[in-house]
Parts: sequence; structure tokens; C-alpha cells
Amino acid sequence: MVLPAVRLLLGVLGLVFAYAGASRLLRARFGPGFDPGVWLAGTWLAAIVLAAATADLLPLPESLDPSKALTEPTYAAPSAAHPLGTDQYGLDVLGQIIYGARVSLVVGLGGVLIGGTIGTLLGLTASYLRGRVDGAVGWGTDVLLSFPPLVLLMALAAVLEPRTRNICLALGILVIPSFVRLSRAAGLKVAGQPFVLTARAMGATRRRILFREILPNILPSVLSYALLVVAILIVAEASLSFLGLSVQRPAPTWGNMIAEAEAEFQTHPFLLAPAVPLFLTVYSINRIGDFLRAGKEGD
Repeated sequence: MVLPAVRLLLGVLGLVFAYAGASRLLRARFGPGFDPGVWLAGTWLAAIVLAAATADLLPLPESLDPSKALTEPTYAAPSAAHPLGTDQYGLDVLGQIIYGARVSLVVGLGGVLIGGTIGTLLGLTASYLRGRVDGAVGWGTDVLLSFPPLVLLMALAAVLEPRTRNICLALGILVIPSFVRLSRAAGLKVAGQPFVLTARAMGATRRRILFREILPNILPSVLSYALLVVAILIVAEASLSFLGLSVQRPAPTWGNMIAEAEAEFQTHPFLLAPAVPLFLTVYSINRIGDFLRAGKEGD
């Protein structure tokens, strides 16, 4: 166990030094403002999205149906036929990682689309109408926030059938309050601006003021925050899968693959390979989000 650990440490150190050297060369070539980390993050995200979208077209060994992998060796070490080995069913680990990326990306984007749309509309409306509407929205937000997030998420996942659509819904409900508060705070700042007051004085309808004057001005902040939430929901889905509360086997997800690898990690460490794309995806999303926020603050 010591020798593989030393090799891993040396490999990580080699990558760190190689990245530092390449960063200096690229900044010297393209200027000090060039950030190779952002480009690497964008390349990784583009690759994982493309692979997940075209998984059915890729020449992958059997990765989904154990009955079709009966002739394949179980716990096979990485080889040319199976670059990341096989699991206890003889299914290809690399193929499962690619199919599992579909679940993670769909849940992350779907949850943000649901929660972000509902939360932004509620916060936007509350910031403009104020009064009882603002009070009702604030009360509902406080009620949702009063539940511990993990407990609420586990309760929703336990009640709903473990399907991708239902996991999106559960995670979407979980993030509604944060989008409400963000859009309400941003909307309150914009609602008092002269161009909004002028539109109101000229007889513009509430709908026009909300969607033509206020929403476009708070949208950059909402979208920047939404990118961060996508990363959070990907981790949340992986956690639910690890606990057996998300999509069930034989459908692969990064979380349930890591959960199954836990018992065999000592003898078959390659089964923990899904942890690598999970880390890289979440890190890449956060890195790009930080870059976009820094650019927005600079403007």
C-alpha cells in the first residue's frame, strides 16, 4: 500500500509542477491576464457534457445491463478493453462514469432551472410589490429555511420515487429560498433606480416594469449564483446516491458507484474512479463561476 501511495503523491506533485510551468509559459505568450485554469476547466466541462450527450453513440463496452456482461470478468483491472476496469457485475467502469455524468448534469441543471426560475420570480415580485406579497413570500422562505437542508432533502427523496425527474424536483425545492432572497435583494436595489421610477410615471404596466426593467438588471447576479448552485446540487445528488436515496442500480450515478466501491476499495482501488470526475466537474464549475464573478465585479 505504501508504494502505490508514494507513486500517487509523486504523480500529483508532477502535475502541480507541470501546471505551474505551463501557466508561466502561457501567460508569457498571451499576457498576464490569461488564466489557464479557467481554460482547462472549460475544456473539461465541454468534454464531459459532450461525452454524456453522445454516450449511446460511443463504442463503449457494456455499462448498463448486468445480464449482457455475464461473459465479462468481474473486478478486472484496467486494460485496453476496459480502461478503468470492471465492477462486480462485469460492467465497464469508464462507461458507467460517462452514463453517470448524465444524471449529475441533468440533476444539477434541472434543479437550478426549477428552483432558480420559481425563486427568482417570487423574489422579483416581492421586491416590487412589497406589502403583503413581500410578507407572504418572506414567510414561505423562512419556513423552508427552518428545516435543516439535509433532513428536508432526505425527506423529499424518501417520499418521492427515486427517479431523475423527482430528484431534480426535490433539489429544486431545496434551493428556492436562496434564489428568492438573492433576487429580492437585487430587485429592491433596482426598483428604486430612476429608470424604473420613470417607467412607472409613464404608465408602464407592472409586467413590463418587472420583466423589461428590473429582471434584465438582476439577471447577471442570478446567473452567476446559479452556476455555483449547479456544483452544489451535483454534490448533493452524489450524496443522496451514496446513501441509496437517488437513482437506483443498475442505472449508474457517480454517487452509487462510489458507494459500491467502498467495500472493495482496499483490493480494487480503481473502483473509486468516479470520485475523480465528480471532483473535477465541481471544481471546474466553481472555477468558471469565480472567474465570471471577478469579471462582473471588475466592470
